Order: sequence, then structure tokens, then C-alpha cells
Amino acid sequence: MKKLFFGLLIFATALQSCKTDPDPNEKNTLTLSFANKVGTQDVVLGKESYQNAVGETFGVTTYNYFISNISLKKSDGTLYTVPQDSSYFLIKESNPASKKVTLRGVPAGDYTELRFMIGVDSLRNTMDISRRTGVLDPGDATHDGDGMYWSWNSGYIFLKMEGTSPQVVADAAGNRKYRYHIGGFGGYNAKTFNNLRTVTLPLGSVAATVGPNQQPVIEVVSDISKIFNGTQKVSLAQYPTVMFADYSSTVANNYASMFSIGSVKD
Repeated sequence: MKKLFFGLLIFATALQSCKTDPDPNEKNTLTLSFANKVGTQDVVLGKESYQNAVGETFGVTTYNYFISNISLKKSDGTLYTVPQDSSYFLIKESNPASKKVTLRGVPAGDYTELRFMIGVDSLRNTMDISRRTGVLDPGDATHDGDGMYWSWNSGYIFLKMEGTSPQVVADAAGNRKYRYHIGGFGGYNAKTFNNLRTVTLPLGSVAATVGPNQQPVIEVVSDISKIFNGTQKVSLAQYPTVMFADYSSTVANNYASMFSIGSVKD
């Protein structure tokens, strides 16, 4: 009787394992949903009521950034890397659809960590223009006049943030604007600063499970306040314009820590 009981127990355990372990040959979609915030407040373009780490008031009129080279780590330690040609996305606060990144053909499994690069890697920056399509096309209509490519420097702008602040000195027209255009992949013909940054985000206690009937959504929060308060505090009054200059690396070091996981939903 005992042998029969233990035999049934082993069979039931094996059957349950077959039901719960995802078949790696199965594939489905996984969505990254980007939520842009300033601290706990949602970003509202044109609203000048945010405050940075040095007490300056600011508003945001443009907020764009590239996400690329995405990979997902399973609970067993194996890594799934999104095919590179399908791994470049331009997130634009002005375009809600761009904030939903759908990854197709993701192998079934329990994913516990998300990794991605902020920016466009050096290989793709220097690749023949025929290989740079979609959001990587410098003349693509999705850039909508606030392009993410320096034609004079042949490189992508990894993060673009523009807006106004009463602490910024007014220009000749009376505007108090700031502009942060951060790029630089290390140089092509000559070495320059490298503002590519890689982000690793553990998902916490809830795994993102991909299965035949499971299409998880991972909310990724980008906190603009971290741009001003990371490894160094950044002042808009002192640095109203940051582009292709050494100080851009300070901004890049700060925004490397601005991402976090908001939630994981099946």
C-alpha cells in the first residue's frame, strides 16, 4: 500500500511539473511599458511645476530617449537576447504608442531580470545607412522635427530633454530654455567620450512568465529627477545647454540610474 501511495505521489509530482514548467520551444510576446515621471509625478509636457535636486523649477517640452540591445534573464540564469535588428526603440513622451515596446518571439520561461542600453551602440552608429531603418533612419518621419541624429557629427542623440526654467538666463527673445542633447559613442575616426550606458533591472519577487497563454507586461519607470540628482547634482542655471561636450558624461552617469521596475503583470 505504501509503495502504491509513493508511486502515485511521484507520478502526481511529475505531472504537475510538466504542467508548470514552460516549454522553451513555445514563444509569445512580452511588452515593456515605459512610464516617464518626475519623482512620483507623471510627466506632463509643457507643465512648469517640477523641482530638481538644487531647488530649481522646470518644465519639460521634449523628452525622448533610445532603448536598445535588450535582453532578459531567466530564473535558471540563461539569457535571451532580442535579435539586434529588432532591438532599437525610440521612446517619446509626445507619442504614447512609442512607450509600449512589444518584444515578439520571446521563448517561454520565467524571466527575473531586464537589461538594456540607453542609446545606440557604436556598431549601429557606424553601420551603412541601409542597415539603419525605422527609428534609426535619420530622415524618418517619426522624429517629427525633434530629430535624434546629429548630421554634423554622424551620431545619434541618446537622450533629448528640452524645456523651460525661470532660473535659466533669458535669451534675446526673453525665453528661458534649457536643452540637454546627450550622445557620443566613443568616436569613429578619433576617440571621444562614450555616453552609452547599460541598465540592469531585477524584476523583484514577481517573475515575468512567458507562455502559450501568458503575455506579461513589465512597467519600466524613468524618473527625470535622477538626471539632476545622480552621481552629481546638476543645475539648470549653471548648465542650461549640454550637448557634445565633456559635461554630457555627467548627465549620462546620472540618467544611468533613472530607470526602475514599476510592476510586472501577466
